[in-house]
Amino acid sequence: MKFLVVDDSPTMRRIVINALKTFGYTDVLEAGDGQQALEQLNAYDDIEFVITDWNMPVMTGLELTQSIRGNEKFKHLPILMVTTRGLKSDIIEALKARVNNYVVKPFTPPVLKEKLDSVLASIKK
Repeated sequence: MKFLVVDDSPTMRRIVINALKTFGYTDVLEAGDGQQALEQLNAYDDIEFVITDWNMPVMTGLELTQSIRGNEKFKHLPILMVTTRGLKSDIIEALKARVNNYVVKPFTPPVLKEKLDSVLASIKK
């Protein structure tokens, strides 16, 4: 399974990618903002899962989610939002944009795995 990890922080991208590798997911691309993520999605036909931050320059994770959901080619991609925005209103806004799940930073690898597994289980139904 190919993942796309989107975060403007190289350190946070590395943390997520390293966690994915410990879960057995080694096919990972990365992007520094939503615009770069869309470019990656258009360049690679085999991206199967997007993990994105919310707060990024150029294009936010919420805008990225809306772009993905509005594109016939990508609209069914699972999206996990990983962000510092933990207010209930933020979570509701992300869910309305149709992210599949939501993780608040800081997080532990077991929490990330639980959310990933939850999303993967829900899309296999």
